[in-house]
Amino acid sequence: MMSESLSSEEYILLSDEVTNLDYGFFPQKRPINIYLNYGFIPLDKPRGPSSHEVVAWVRKMLQIEKAGHSGTLDPPVSGVLPIALGNATKALGLFLLGPKEYITVVRLHNDVQEQKILDVFKEFTGTIYQRPPQRSSVKRVTRTKRIYQINLIEKLGRLIVVKVACEAGTYIRKLVYDIGEVLGVGATMVELRRTRVFNIDEEQGLVRLHDLSAAIHKWKNENNEELIRKLVQPIENVLTPFKKVLIKDSAVDAVCHGAQVAIPGIVKLSSNIVKGDLVVILTLKGELVALGKALLSANEIEELVKGFAVKIERVVMDKGTYPKVWK
Repeated sequence: MMSESLSSEEYILLSDEVTNLDYGFFPQKRPINIYLNYGFIPLDKPRGPSSHEVVAWVRKMLQIEKAGHSGTLDPPVSGVLPIALGNATKALGLFLLGPKEYITVVRLHNDVQEQKILDVFKEFTGTIYQRPPQRSSVKRVTRTKRIYQINLIEKLGRLIVVKVACEAGTYIRKLVYDIGEVLGVGATMVELRRTRVFNIDEEQGLVRLHDLSAAIHKWKNENNEELIRKLVQPIENVLTPFKKVLIKDSAVDAVCHGAQVAIPGIVKLSSNIVKGDLVVILTLKGELVALGKALLSANEIEELVKGFAVKIERVVMDKGTYPKVWK
């Protein structure tokens, strides 16, 4: 899983204020109940159950009230299924902003030369039009989706193994069908596995349900948190690609109550922020406070001494985590 140090990218420093260790926690050092409330599981969904069923099992195993997944996988499909817990569910939308990757086994209905397959793949790379299938959960209207890459991994007679990198919301079964139509022979998706969601890649290690069950047993019965902390990750671990605004301790609770981020409350911010960008609001300990939209560029924020810098769109942190110092 990708992670970062807050000093690993370029920031504009507006204040030398430091954080008070009496409030909040560094994400990795949260007490276990708070850790779970701001955690997510990079789950390896097995074939068979629905995504909804898997989330229900996780919620029951952890004995928590709230959990949710990003990007439904049909029962026959396996692979990466991010499951957010507690307050982390408020940040689930972040997973939809990056690419997804799939590996699919396709059966062609007649023999096709490999070069023709590769040529058709090129035709489907880029922006395509796609109409969701009849059994989809969304309105069946034609829409555009972005296919970043289609690679032929292996060909054995009429069976081909294909890797697809695409925009969230792309229907791979429909993509396979359309490719078959253009090839002129027809094609059927035999098997599908999702290998990546945003910056969660199966090569970095996924969590299987029985591993999670073993970790919970160790935590509950042996008071050993080590394994559960390895399998459940802080939601902050997915924030690497996003532009950031770090705020003073004194500004945190106001933001938790929905206040806009004012320039005097900022300690530092990503130097490449432009007006309209999605930004993540963090404490000086690296805790996710909220998601917002930049009202000014980083350079404009640096030049001004007052005014609002970020409009809050989604609060993640609980009110009262930091002391109230606003009126």
